[in-house]
Amino acid sequence: MSIGLLALFAFIPIALALVLMVGFRWPATKAMPLAWLVCAIVAVAVWRMPVGFVIAATLNGFGGAVNVLIIVFGAILILYTLRDSGGMETINRGFHGISKDRRVQVVIIAGIFGAFLEGAAGFGTPAAIAAPLLLSLGFPALAAALVCLILNSFPVTFGAVGTPIWFGLTPLEEKVQAAIAAHPDIAFQSMGEFFAVVGQWAVVFHLPMIYILPVFVLGFMTRLFGRNRSWKEGFNAWRFSFFASTCFAVPYVLTAFLFGEEFPSLLGGLIGLGLTVFGAKRGLFLPDEVWDFPPQSEWEAGWTGEIQSTDDCDFTAHMSQFKAWIPYVLIGLILVLTRVTFLPFKDWVTAFTIRIPDILGYPTVDFEMTPLYLPGVIPFILVAVLTIFIHKMDAGKVRTAWVDSFQRMKKPTIALLFAVALVEIFKQSAVNELGIPSMPLSMAGATAAVAGGSWPLFSSFVGALGSFITGSNTVSDLLFAQFQWGMASSLDLPHQIIVSLQAVGGAMGNLVCIHNIVAASATVGLSGMEGLIIKRNAIPLVLYGAVVGVMGLLFCYIFFPKVF
Repeated sequence: MSIGLLALFAFIPIALALVLMVGFRWPATKAMPLAWLVCAIVAVAVWRMPVGFVIAATLNGFGGAVNVLIIVFGAILILYTLRDSGGMETINRGFHGISKDRRVQVVIIAGIFGAFLEGAAGFGTPAAIAAPLLLSLGFPALAAALVCLILNSFPVTFGAVGTPIWFGLTPLEEKVQAAIAAHPDIAFQSMGEFFAVVGQWAVVFHLPMIYILPVFVLGFMTRLFGRNRSWKEGFNAWRFSFFASTCFAVPYVLTAFLFGEEFPSLLGGLIGLGLTVFGAKRGLFLPDEVWDFPPQSEWEAGWTGEIQSTDDCDFTAHMSQFKAWIPYVLIGLILVLTRVTFLPFKDWVTAFTIRIPDILGYPTVDFEMTPLYLPGVIPFILVAVLTIFIHKMDAGKVRTAWVDSFQRMKKPTIALLFAVALVEIFKQSAVNELGIPSMPLSMAGATAAVAGGSWPLFSSFVGALGSFITGSNTVSDLLFAQFQWGMASSLDLPHQIIVSLQAVGGAMGNLVCIHNIVAASATVGLSGMEGLIIKRNAIPLVLYGAVVGVMGLLFCYIFFPKVF
């Protein structure tokens, strides 16, 4: 069977998910189980994988999904605990009064605060929290949704303490180990070091857009929603935007190189937020004139939804800002202490590991979990419990937070179980009776023949497609990591650069991700505007992809052509 025909069969499950979720608006809870079923049929019928082998791969995929679901639960639990303790309302109250300039509010809340929320929780949380906050400050609902969705991009590669990298790229483990054995002089000598290297390349690719995108968003906002319909009015706030970008970018880059892939967005957002708010309160780099939206009487009908915007703030401070922020500070501190190697804490949390080798007797199918090392357990659940006492919560509020967190897990659980199971079948398809390339390598081989050496220019758009389909950078990486590695092998390109372009592309896809657009729109009372938002967000997506693609070409062929 030709490589092109194999690639076509391999692409059927992904195409099915795309058609069902985009064309027919099926939720991932229905589309992913069906896509998994089709993938299993293709694996048995075309790749001649034994049925027992497919079942073993599915079970291992379910186990892998549990790892990330624990993280999702812990992140949601923190948010709901702060919601019910009054901590989140206090934090929101703290943002009011910093500046009346809408451009400054966008940079701080949608940009830096959103980046911190992405680093701490991920999974669409930033837009869901920041957009209603902007609405309460007097933003049109459509404007609030647009700016939050666009700026929730460069932090996403490292969202939920690096989950898209350290979990999303796990299908590459065998490839990475083989590369280490064949090239003992390469920059990484373990899977963990490979994750770190990919994270370092990712921050390099994201770095220009950390400065370009916020300024673009400000101009985009004033052009679409300003009285004068002027790009220039937004661009005039470039000095403050660059200041905020620098406050975020410096810790973002440094933590990627010093601590690894779990910390850039979390610590970059936390440190950057403190520095940016400090500077704004002291008038540093603020625009000379305050910009605001026109009076609500002049707003277009499509700007608002069921929830009316207001300039009246009804947030109440239930405690001091310091006390409200303690849980997030503890999360950052505990994460650093348990990840650095020169302290004993990492050895403590990694001492207990659950292993299930040779599932159903198949030697390539092994499951492993290190429960205490999962961020969902330490620090998320641990800090959620500590917050009960720090914020002096009563039993009723604690119960509500935990019950709501479990209820929120239903949809992510179903979607992730079958998405990761599908990816595991993709991975295990390398072991087949016919000796043919795996599903991802088949797709890579066929695509390489068409794209040729220009692939770095388009690589990130594949990651964006994955996020657009699945609603998750993590799942995009799970789906396409092996494909991207195969493309690098087929075209003799640097593997870590191409894989990092995949990770960056998955973050880009957040701009047009249907799931996040629907969620963000719902939080500000919009309905029926999803198509318009996708259409408008496609503009910065193309800009993002063009910048990253050109950088990919330069790094692959000019600056680092011999990097493995």
